[in-house]
Amino acid sequence: MAYVISGACISCGACAGECPVGAISEGDGKYEINPDTCVDCGSCAGGCPVGAISQG
Repeated sequence: MAYVISGACISCGACAGECPVGAISEGDGKYEINPDTCVDCGSCAGGCPVGAISQG
């Protein structure tokens, strides 16, 4: 199950730099994870300073 970014996202972009497959991009007001590209590694969740990423 792919990781998801909640509304708590502050659009800092830290998660995008952590993703080894480039599944994260800047969306409308927050970053978004492409579920078709996400490999469920959790690197993004560990890099989020506000804990806005969880496994969906």
